[in-house]
Amino acid sequence: MDTIAFKTIGIGVTFSPNLEANINEAARLALFLGGRLVLIHVGESSDEKLNTFLSFLNPFKDQGLDFEVSFKAGDPVEVILSTTEEKKVDLLIIGALKKENFVKYYLGSIARKITRKATCSILLLINPSKERVSCNHIVVNGLKDPKTEETVTTAFFVGHKLGASRVTVVEEIGDDEVSVKVDDDKSLRKSTIVKERLRMREEMRVKAILKTIPNELTKDIMIKSQPIFGKRGYSIGHYAQVARADLLVMNAPSKMTFWDRLFPHDIEHILTELPTDVLIVQ
Repeated sequence: MDTIAFKTIGIGVTFSPNLEANINEAARLALFLGGRLVLIHVGESSDEKLNTFLSFLNPFKDQGLDFEVSFKAGDPVEVILSTTEEKKVDLLIIGALKKENFVKYYLGSIARKITRKATCSILLLINPSKERVSCNHIVVNGLKDPKTEETVTTAFFVGHKLGASRVTVVEEIGDDEVSVKVDDDKSLRKSTIVKERLRMREEMRVKAILKTIPNELTKDIMIKSQPIFGKRGYSIGHYAQVARADLLVMNAPSKMTFWDRLFPHDIEHILTELPTDVLIVQ
């Protein structure tokens, strides 16, 4: 499975209250995925900073973790993006913040810019933990898109590595596809028939994708296909939250245009209100 392997994992680190938890999460993930870890710090190097990072990394070094620490001063977005390119990072981890007085998470302006501009996959962490919290349930988008097969395969690859027990493939069907105005019993029946046909169509398409996933990645994992109707991005985010998913895996958006910025697409809904940890597959 080298085609989807995350060989180099990067994380931007700052001296925040979550520093140890973020480093622990990144180090554990690198060990699980068999990758090298790069800590990226925006700022000048110092022995004190390095010693702090090493104090958190050394326990994982004993487990075979391969890592390096990169220091570079400058604009945070540019430094993290350029270092990601230089170090050939395949997966960049970014921490999200909790809104005051709300059990909701959001990306700050710097993290949002990095997420939009990065050319590698992104993992958004909403609740990093010093001790490992199991990843049991993964939800992945199954929308009709050229990138979806690779994204679904990646979800199973990560699930296999992390020991997940369930993967749910969610096919979001836009309400506009139903195109039946319901105003009486007859139109209600017609709408129900149209929706059922759409569900069957989507389930067949997803089954075809699932047949391409190597058996080694799907064994011991319970697989569910779940068509849902609603606005793309918002619907799957809501589903992941209600289903108590531990990880939501999404396609990276295609290159954004001026109009995309005016009228947010599916991934923007996810970034606005993170339902759980989110992996955006590039």
